[in-house]
Amino acid sequence: MASQRDIKRRIDSVRNTRKITRAMELVASAKLRRAQDRIEALRPYAENMRELMVQAAGQSDATASFPLLEKRDEVKKAAIVTITGDRGLAGAFNVNILRAGFGADAQMQETGTDVIYVGVGKKGSGTLRFRRKPIDRTFEGFSSEPRFSDAEAVADYVSEAYTNGEVDRVLLVYNAFKSVMQQEVTVEQLLPIERAIVWPPGDVDGDGDVDEDDAAAARPLVLFEPSAEEVLRDLLPTYVNTTIFRALLESAAAEHAARRSAMRNASDNAGGLISDLTLKMNRARQAAITQEILEVVAGADALQ
Repeated sequence: MASQRDIKRRIDSVRNTRKITRAMELVASAKLRRAQDRIEALRPYAENMRELMVQAAGQSDATASFPLLEKRDEVKKAAIVTITGDRGLAGAFNVNILRAGFGADAQMQETGTDVIYVGVGKKGSGTLRFRRKPIDRTFEGFSSEPRFSDAEAVADYVSEAYTNGEVDRVLLVYNAFKSVMQQEVTVEQLLPIERAIVWPPGDVDGDGDVDEDDAAAARPLVLFEPSAEEVLRDLLPTYVNTTIFRALLESAAAEHAARRSAMRNASDNAGGLISDLTLKMNRARQAAITQEILEVVAGADALQ
């Protein structure tokens, strides 16, 4: 049986650890609040930009060429962008993202598509290197508080790879923030941009033929200069930038929420361990007292 001193040392160690986990929980809670505010601030901008894209598409020439919308007949090579965190201590946050990325990789490999990875986040990039996955590029150092310039760097790289024909498809894998207690791993196609996102309702083929029921939704609300095609051509890269920025913000919020939950569970477990060790120490002290009483009684009996 461990001595009282050993048990007391363990209790002090666990208490110090609980102080750290409680502090990390409070920090994660504060960062989560800021991340939620940033997501809320981005939503009106994203919604208005989407409406502007739809209006520009409704007035654009159906024969116009938009590289980011061109769907390849044969997908020979695809890129998977995994958005993970730069730090651990967030439960299964990073593992779930990589597991979803590996699942998408396996599905595309079955169809004869080669896959490369673009790692966003130090933890994900490290795991990809350990698994000897083909990494084309990594971006690190901004998972906690991403900036729009960070999203632009990622978007410019994958967009250039797609337009140059280096890859035929780009998938985005990240943790979508639903609530403090719920984060959902999401796999969505980034490139080519789905035509249903851009073209007016009822005209997903982009041929200019809009259903009568959706004519009101597609009615032009503004006039574009120099032309709707030029405006739409400039808006599409901005849409890619915004999509990646939104994914980075969602991932940051989900990471803070996951770390908050993990640290809270760690603090609760530390409290339970302290209770168990305290009970064990009290039993050891009681056993020592009892042993001393027995020794005194035995010594008294020997003197009689």
